[in-house]
Parts: sequence; structure tokens; C-alpha cells
Amino acid sequence: MNRFLLNVLLALAWVMLTGDPGLENLLGGFIVGFVILVLTERGEASRNYALRLIRVLRLLGFLLVEIVLANIRLTVILLSPKRRMRPGIVRVPLDLQSDEGITLLANLLTLTPGTFTVDIAEDRTAMFVHAIIIEDPETVRREIKEGFERRIREVIG
Repeated sequence: MNRFLLNVLLALAWVMLTGDPGLENLLGGFIVGFVILVLTERGEASRNYALRLIRVLRLLGFLLVEIVLANIRLTVILLSPKRRMRPGIVRVPLDLQSDEGITLLANLLTLTPGTFTVDIAEDRTAMFVHAIIIEDPETVRREIKEGFERRIREVIG
């Protein structure tokens, strides 16, 4: 059985045992389930699950920070007397090859205010991203590749 699914089932069992369906209790149950899985599984499987979960949490943390920063940037631009929006579409070459990885990247970029995934090349070698602020297209490419794409590759493997 998938370790993450098992971890979620352990968290749900924890919620049922404690009788508190709150988010904090569910999170606590997930942590307890994670510790149980890491302690009861031997060797490589336990270590791989722990590393992957840490990488997922890092990706989620990075997404949260990017969303907050993008909101701040957009607020400053919209409230400034001279709106310095420089929208455009940037072609971003892709290192990701799996459907899951490309879909996750496209969705995370679209979730981030100020960017939107427009299209993906038929041969899946590039993604076209619309951004509200493009000072330098190469900077946008680098930020996407070194930010989201690198972290997604770490999670997916």
C-alpha cells in the first residue's frame, strides 16, 4: 500500500480515536502516523518516505511564500500611481517529462498570482507562461526552473 495513503489512514484513525475532527488534530494524527511508519519500516523504504514527505513540505512552503510575495508585488503595482505592468508570454523549456510533473508545475504556476500557464508544447519540451510583470524573460525562466521545477523534480524523483 502507498505509504502516504497509509499515513492518511492512520491520521483518520487518530481523529476517530480522539473524537476531535479539527484540523489541528488531523495534522497531529498525520505526524503520529508518520512517526509510526518511519519507526516500523526498515531501511531504505522508511528513509525514502521521510525524504519525499520533507520535499513535499518544502514545495508547499515554497508555494506559500511565492503566493504571499506575488500578492504583495501585485498590490504594490495596483496601488502605485504609475502602474508598471509589463505583461507577456514567456517560453520556459521543461526538464520535467512526466504528465504528473508537468501538470503540477502548470497548476502551481497558475495558483501563483500574476502568472498563468497558457500552453504546453506538443512535444512537452516547453511551457508557455503569461506573467503580468516581465522585466527580463530570462529572469522569469530562471525563477520558474530554479524555483518550482527544481522542487517538483525533487518530489517526483
